[in-house]
Amino acid sequence: MDMNTVVGSHDLLFITLDTLRYDVAQELAGKGRTPVLSALIPGGQWERRHSPASFTYAAHQAFFAGFLPTPATPGLHPRLFAMRFEGSETTTPETCLFEAPDLVTGLAARGYHTLCIGGVGFFNKLTPLGRVLPGLFAESHWGPELGVREPRSTEHQVALAVRRLEALPREQRVFLFLNVSALHQPNRHYLSGATQDSRASHAAALEYVDTQLPPLFAALRRRGPSFCIVCSDHGTAYGEEGYTGHRLGHPAVWTVPYAEFLLPWEAAP
Repeated sequence: MDMNTVVGSHDLLFITLDTLRYDVAQELAGKGRTPVLSALIPGGQWERRHSPASFTYAAHQAFFAGFLPTPATPGLHPRLFAMRFEGSETTTPETCLFEAPDLVTGLAARGYHTLCIGGVGFFNKLTPLGRVLPGLFAESHWGPELGVREPRSTEHQVALAVRRLEALPREQRVFLFLNVSALHQPNRHYLSGATQDSRASHAAALEYVDTQLPPLFAALRRRGPSFCIVCSDHGTAYGEEGYTGHRLGHPAVWTVPYAEFLLPWEAAP
């Protein structure tokens, strides 16, 4: 896809399903347990990719520099976005190239309103570190109701995103970034009777997230055409080979689900 024809004509949505494992995402899609996402992602199947980092902060710094998860096949893979620097081998004529230090700044210079709906702690703005990533955006939001300890976090995140989208003029192009926190530990509250986090509660969290997304996509369709990226920033381990968590070099952490798709405009009758 030529991103030079997309940027400027489409709203842009970037959702990171924080900590989501590729195998869990693919398994649930195959079983019909995530019908909303499966109806949108190409072929109803997630693309297997490798994250540029093993935890949230590092992965998002790479994403906002134009280094999205890389297809898990050998060879050079052209990128959608790039910041100009010498020696890039993955920038092509179809890559949208910015004279900027990061994607958010670059899109703002192209007339986009940049909007961040935070989730996990690296977006909570409670400390200098927690203000780095949201500080890239013209508008950013975080509250405990959006964070990892709130069982209804995705519902609250989507409702906030919809309110902000509806408050903006339709002719104003928007870059909406949403960091979904529900998959991150603790996620045991999504599985009835669970007393600890597990791969099963991780899957239950994804099912919950899927049920909450329709209002967001409906709001985007009302505004105009959108280009959407939905992916994980990294996975997490639940005891595989003795590993637990992330920020470590295990395939369960480095392998992530990825999808990109166009969302058409549905004009009001």
